[in-house]
Amino acid sequence: MALIIAGCSNNAAPKEVEKPKDEDKKVETPKSDAKEAPMLEALVKAGTLPALEQRLPVQADIMIEQVTDEIGTYGGDWKMPWTGPGDKWGIGMATEEALFRFTKEGDKVEPNVAKGYEVNEDSTVFTIHLREGMKWSDGVPFTADDVLFYWEHMLTKETFGKKIYDAYYSVDPATGDRALAEVKKVNDYTFTVTHKYPSVQFLERVAIDNKWFFAPAHFHKEILPELVGDAKTLEITKQWGYEDPKVFLVETGYYDWIHYQIPTLRAWVPKTDANGDQFVMERNPYFWKTDADGKQLPYIDRIVATKIQDPSQKLLGTLAGDFNLVTFESRDFTVLKENEKKGDFRVIPWTQPTWSSAAVQLNQTTPDPNLRKLFQDIRFREALSIGVDRVEISEIVTNGLAEPIQASVPEGVVGYQEGWAKQWAEFDPQRANQILDELGLTKRDKDNFRLFPDGSDLTLEIVEGSPDNAAFLELLKKYYEDLGIKLNTKVVDQGTQFDLKYANKIAMHTENISVANLAFRPDALVPLRVITPWFGHYGLYSSSGGKEGVKPEGDVALILELWDKIKGSKSKEEINQYSDEIMKLHMKNQWVIGYAGPTPMLIAASNKIRNIPTDVVWADEYRTLGHGHPSQYFIEQ
Repeated sequence: MALIIAGCSNNAAPKEVEKPKDEDKKVETPKSDAKEAPMLEALVKAGTLPALEQRLPVQADIMIEQVTDEIGTYGGDWKMPWTGPGDKWGIGMATEEALFRFTKEGDKVEPNVAKGYEVNEDSTVFTIHLREGMKWSDGVPFTADDVLFYWEHMLTKETFGKKIYDAYYSVDPATGDRALAEVKKVNDYTFTVTHKYPSVQFLERVAIDNKWFFAPAHFHKEILPELVGDAKTLEITKQWGYEDPKVFLVETGYYDWIHYQIPTLRAWVPKTDANGDQFVMERNPYFWKTDADGKQLPYIDRIVATKIQDPSQKLLGTLAGDFNLVTFESRDFTVLKENEKKGDFRVIPWTQPTWSSAAVQLNQTTPDPNLRKLFQDIRFREALSIGVDRVEISEIVTNGLAEPIQASVPEGVVGYQEGWAKQWAEFDPQRANQILDELGLTKRDKDNFRLFPDGSDLTLEIVEGSPDNAAFLELLKKYYEDLGIKLNTKVVDQGTQFDLKYANKIAMHTENISVANLAFRPDALVPLRVITPWFGHYGLYSSSGGKEGVKPEGDVALILELWDKIKGSKSKEEINQYSDEIMKLHMKNQWVIGYAGPTPMLIAASNKIRNIPTDVVWADEYRTLGHGHPSQYFIEQ
């Protein structure tokens, strides 16, 4: 982990031209007789699809994707379980094609949809080059107009339910003034992003905040009310099966990858309705990448996602061979390893920069005034921490794979603090009870559970989006109730859990913190928007410009001040300094309480699926499974 992630501190944007070079990638230029999948070759022969050279970018602009082990063969289905449209990101991250993506080491970005870029000396002007001749999945050319349309009619108009991403604001370090960037077209394959103040990490932030930074203009100009009128948008909304145009525009403008009607740049194109029992994505005939031998990617024909009703079906289906490439948490490690030979699959662990594998977050803005006062008292968080036996949690929840430590930045990851892992980590129920008494929680109800000082009911509730954490929650309930703290858990569907979080109606949650580099991905640690339970509606206050939400105070407000300094920094040294100060505030406050250390993400892959890397980091910033570049995975036929 140290070797892989420590390099993430090298986060300043390069000042020189960055363009893909064959010698850098150690691959050959594609041969002129580039090959294609048999299923596409048949369509070309039938006259229903243009020849390959007409579908790819011009020769010099084709992106050559490095393969992990060997040049692959065409064919086969990637079979995975999913829970339906509520699990959009399961397929979304694996198939995402960003304008810029993170390198394997995670310390910088590299061109992807973009061909290259230049940055001026003070990091205020970024000139971005696109690939000439590149096309959307329906054959329509992809140009700078798709970037400008997205910027002018979708992002800045907030048509798909998202505020303008923080990446597009630069900050004056002296005054704190925030200025929105200007985006201009230079020609069909070049555009510029100009900041008022230096934005050293602009490309890294775009690679996280707004990876796509483009949209198929020819599709969206036919549905946006700004261009077709409210009545027409409402009519189209109902044709698609939606009632609310706002919901429709979010689905089509943000979650486009699950709608077969929307052109894409991804390696696979949706072919079925995501609400059915199976969601199928099929190879994109206009995909713009090849391997070193000139074979158009992807190698795998289709992704077939089969809807499951119960989480146990995921494991059982993998053991039975129904699914051939699936990800698992560490709780399933033992049963997976015991069945590798019988099931003809292998378990590949990917390192995670996570703080914990069993943790709780206490919402600092929870609406109940008694509960909020308690959650904001650092002594209460200490009591909940030392009142639980981490050794038992680790043994039962992670099969002993995790250390019995506090939620903290792992050693080797940017932001690591000496001694953090041991903070409040010793099991001391006597001291925990003493703290709770000192907080005034001495009154008890008839069942001997503690009450608030005013005599009202004190019940903690954890709302989960799945039953996966049942074992952890049972143990947590036991230890909390040994302290006299009543704990209830409620499981809802993922969509409901998501809505409750955004409405600030979740007081506690087991969501984990996983951050490879705070400067790259501050969302879970800096309240910029509603996303992470511990800061609740502090994030809404930031994203609404103070019009909604809860105004941050104390150390939370200080975190936002430090983030503005990061945004206004002129060097990576300044960025690292302010990032470290933010981490120290997290260590001081321990808003996230961890009961077991991090564990790897497990990939159970059929032995026939090749080119899956074994030495990369699983992180949301890097798009989880997508960091392995799935278009170069292949199935031995």
